Amino acid sequence: MKKIILIMCIAAAMMVGCTKKESPKNPFFQTWNTPYGIPPFEEIKYEHYLPAFEEGMKQQKTEVDVICNNEEAPTFANTCEALEYSGQLLYTVSLVFSNLEGACNSPEMEEIAETVAPQLSAHSDDISLNKVLFERIKALYDKKEDLNLEPVEMRLLEEQYKGFVRGGALIPEEQQPRFREINEKLALLSIKFGNNVLKASNGYKLVVDDKVRLEGMPENALAAALDLGAQDEATKGKYVFTIQLPSYEPLLQYCKDRELRKEMWTAYATRCTSDSLSNLEVIEETVNLRIERAKMFGFDSHAAFVLDNCMAKTPEAVNNLLMQVWKPAIKKAKEEAAEYQKMIDAEGGNFKLEPCDWRYYTEKLRKEKYNINEEEVSVYFSLENVKNGIFMLSEKLYGITFQPNPNLPKYHNDNEVFEVKRGENVIAILYMDYFPRESKGSGAWMTNFREQWYDKDGHNVIPIVSLVMNSAKPTADAPALLSFDQVETFFHEFGHGLHGMLTNCKYRSLSGTNVSRDFVELPSQVMENWASEPEFLKMYAKHYKTGEPITDELIAKMEATSTYGQGFINAELLAASFLDMNYHTLTTPGKINVLEFEDQAMKKLGLIPEIISRYKSPYFKHVFTTGYDAGYYSYTWAAVLDADAFEAFKEKGDLFHKETADLFRTFVLEKGNTQDPMDLYVAFRGKKPVIEPLLRNRGLL
Repeated sequence: MKKIILIMCIAAAMMVGCTKKESPKNPFFQTWNTPYGIPPFEEIKYEHYLPAFEEGMKQQKTEVDVICNNEEAPTFANTCEALEYSGQLLYTVSLVFSNLEGACNSPEMEEIAETVAPQLSAHSDDISLNKVLFERIKALYDKKEDLNLEPVEMRLLEEQYKGFVRGGALIPEEQQPRFREINEKLALLSIKFGNNVLKASNGYKLVVDDKVRLEGMPENALAAALDLGAQDEATKGKYVFTIQLPSYEPLLQYCKDRELRKEMWTAYATRCTSDSLSNLEVIEETVNLRIERAKMFGFDSHAAFVLDNCMAKTPEAVNNLLMQVWKPAIKKAKEEAAEYQKMIDAEGGNFKLEPCDWRYYTEKLRKEKYNINEEEVSVYFSLENVKNGIFMLSEKLYGITFQPNPNLPKYHNDNEVFEVKRGENVIAILYMDYFPRESKGSGAWMTNFREQWYDKDGHNVIPIVSLVMNSAKPTADAPALLSFDQVETFFHEFGHGLHGMLTNCKYRSLSGTNVSRDFVELPSQVMENWASEPEFLKMYAKHYKTGEPITDELIAKMEATSTYGQGFINAELLAASFLDMNYHTLTTPGKINVLEFEDQAMKKLGLIPEIISRYKSPYFKHVFTTGYDAGYYSYTWAAVLDADAFEAFKEKGDLFHKETADLFRTFVLEKGNTQDPMDLYVAFRGKKPVIEPLLRNRGLL
């Protein structure tokens, strides 16, 4: 998910213009006569963005001035609500631009981003550091118990006050120019980091012209590699692999040729470490600026500042949780490594297990131990089957349906667009963007083109949600077939989507996924639990050729392997979480040799050399671009919540227990940030979460 959390494609040219020709009207200045107020993507050109950003900032400044110049005493309506409803144009253009920058970037979009980032940073600071505005908010906050506010109004006031404080309102005036400078620099560094990762990822292709070297590869992966080769005259008829998960993962899992695996792995793991696309200096400057800014707020470290606004509250609480999972995980990872080395030695391999070998021997041993491999599993998980299964699950749990509407505006030809309905009422619009392309960032995320809220007249504004993924593409002989990891990713992102689609909040800033970072992953991760449940598997996992449901035998094998490889899976995830915390618990700015820093952090942690952090620093976008700084631990924090939450269904003996689903919808999916997240969880579950279900599910007890 990209909320705070790319060469041009045809659709990017279509919707944002690939020329600089002037358009007679700027769509951002018009009323959108599109169904449901969807952005008119085909009308939006590059030249429309900067004027819209500038006008949006101008309008919000005027609206803020009206609040500040109001001679009447501050009230909730003339101050808090007035501020909440301000900046509508800026909000609209910002969401359209940021979403298309992530899904359909181009050199023109990068140029716009670099131009507007410092302007947006300054505009945000102008509001947060506005003395008069803060005084009005503070006056209300100081007497909040006497204002007879509704609970949601009290929450908005408290969040606005906290937002001003965390935005610098209490920073001494003499430090504010430097504070503004830091914010502007960080905004630009974030853009540079992300662009470098995208260009480095797009810039590498492994070309293989001898099929013999690809021995062991599944036919669908070979077909996909040929399709990639066919996109360029120079590589037509050759096998091309890229640093996109659906492309590189099968090669690392199945290719017998160790030199090819090593070449691909090296390219993957050393991105952005040298040349003009290096992120090493970007990281050093970012970390140091974050430390300096945290000190201005009175915190020792950036992590202490960030976590003060999360469920975890302190770095100590984060490290305590991570260690509870790390110790059994690294023990199991060492056992796995020993098994793989034993297999290498038995084959007469004269080498020590390395990271480029791990996935290959994981798959090989899985086949030997359990007589199962990803290839025989994936035939039951076509993209269409998985999508229909998720829709079925959403209807069973929450009573919503999804009706495709190909006539709605699209930002790319790959899009599928759905009207989300409860009964006959459309409650949301859902975009799904499945396949990799060079203009799209890696990974998968959920975002909004519009969030849910109630306008000034009390009308419900329905959300426009987008799920962006990088799943395997169809080939000439088969539909898009997903690995089970990709299946779980689909369920995960759809959980975020449900959080955005089912929210029901009065105020936009409190709705949907606008919650603390370590709570936002609960709706996404809990959805993953259903993906592998035997009862539900038999409902949606069907062979793409025959339509036959997945067999009991294969389900039994999948269950038998459910905790297989969990040492590696948890170790690499937790290593990334610790790496994030290592950077952001630094208390003094200074020289950082990034590669050495990471190496020392992993050695101190006890990570074995056969495994690397899930993301190495130079391409760790979560913490250097998308708002998970000092927050990558949240996947594990929320995993405790999600495992405990799913237990509620298991305890009822019904995966689709209506009362439990209603409670989860009411207190988690609908409430947004209108209450303290732990209070919401307890209202759903009846108790605080415990860690045992997580450890048991992962085979770590």
